[in-house]
Amino acid sequence: MFELENTFDLSQFDKYREDNRREVKKANGGLPISLWDTYSAFANCYGGVIILGVKEEKDGSWKTTGLQNASKLRKDFWDTINNSKKVNINLLSEDDVEMYEVGDNKDVIMVIYVPMAKREQKPVYINNDIFNGTFRRNYEGDYHCTRLQVKTMLRDQTERTMDMEVLDKVPIEDLNYDTIHGYRNSHRSLKEGHPFERLSDHEYLRSIGAAAISEEDGKLHPTAAGMLMFGDEYNIVRHFPEYFLDYREELDPTTRWSDRLQSSSGEWSGNVCDFYFRVYNKIIKEIKIPFKMVGGERIDDTPVHKALREALANCLINADYHGLRGVVIRKEPDKLVLANPGYIRTGKKQMRLGGESDPRNKALMKMFNLINIGERAGSGVPNIFNVWADEGWEEPVIEERFDPDRTILSLSFKKKVTAKSGGKKVAKKSGEKKVTKKTQEKYDAILNAMQPDKWYKAYEFESIAGVKESRIKVLLKDMTEQGLIESTGSTKGKMYKKINAN
Repeated sequence: MFELENTFDLSQFDKYREDNRREVKKANGGLPISLWDTYSAFANCYGGVIILGVKEEKDGSWKTTGLQNASKLRKDFWDTINNSKKVNINLLSEDDVEMYEVGDNKDVIMVIYVPMAKREQKPVYINNDIFNGTFRRNYEGDYHCTRLQVKTMLRDQTERTMDMEVLDKVPIEDLNYDTIHGYRNSHRSLKEGHPFERLSDHEYLRSIGAAAISEEDGKLHPTAAGMLMFGDEYNIVRHFPEYFLDYREELDPTTRWSDRLQSSSGEWSGNVCDFYFRVYNKIIKEIKIPFKMVGGERIDDTPVHKALREALANCLINADYHGLRGVVIRKEPDKLVLANPGYIRTGKKQMRLGGESDPRNKALMKMFNLINIGERAGSGVPNIFNVWADEGWEEPVIEERFDPDRTILSLSFKKKVTAKSGGKKVAKKSGEKKVTKKTQEKYDAILNAMQPDKWYKAYEFESIAGVKESRIKVLLKDMTEQGLIESTGSTKGKMYKKINAN
């Protein structure tokens, strides 16, 4: 017999709202068939929580319906998830499934916590059908993955990244030696006396991972990374048909773009190396960053420059060059947007936190690292956020889209909007989470009830907002983060006051 908790607060699942990582199902007639679609979808994205014995009302609220014969339902769940013909992998432990007794009616519900699958475990699929049984999650719910998405997950399982592949049929002479010599000059100027300096071009390419000896014929051939970095576009697309690099400047609203650089133009090599240097010089041109003085010497290379190099390199290193739509860099008057094909291998949250490096193209990363571009330790993205905070700019926004897979980093050069309060300035974060009309109405009700310069306890707003104290605390926390109110005190003694903008 399972153990039941006396109380259960549905509002604790508010944190799963982001990326639509929660799902409720009535389960009146046993385990819902759609349960397994959702299991696959959560596992292939950011994880989530599934609650059985609860239905969602039209207004978005949850109501318990309870489970009939909950013990049997729990047994059926474990029997099914451990059946490899139904689910290819069970990611759950006993602790991931909980039973609760809720409310005066003592409705029994079942809560299933689904973790995000590791890269080497994806795709998680059902019905013994990898192409038709693989799902992902978006804001509309569960959807079938395309064959391309499934193939991408399969490619990403291996420790050897796709750019390490030796192109056995391609002669080493197909690489662009003007680009190679330009890269070598950069390497030489940055790391004078490096052991690679004395190597011939072919030895050098082999040492940096751009070429390798083929097991097929024993000759030196480009690797996929070497072709991407140093090839000509017309050769690159033979191996990566979807390969496309695009830079657009949209500085004048009256014109579609004021400057554009495309890998397919035929006016330059079209490779990753040349694209990086050409685009970097363009994106820093209009950015007004004051130089710094160190020891009486002018330093033009500021933390902002380093952060922009990191952002651009990160975009190119983590691109899935088999993916659709290519790399697109868009420069606007007050914003830089970097988009690349491919989902985030470590997950959006881990990317923001840093500390875990899992590049999609390890050989490309090595080549950028050799010329002091990019971070191996997974600290590059957190550093970008820190630099933007130091500059007082709006917080960068990381967005991940699926179908097709796409990662987007938006870097705003606007100053954070501030609201004054008693001589203090409270910064409002950019990329604030969207709120429903119903939640906004509760915000407004709370604000209207607050008198100027008066502090309040959370429980004082229960009747005003029509929700329990636990939910009130969540609302007040969100309002504090948005700069609508301010708080003081510890957890039990916490109080809140309206911010009066002058």
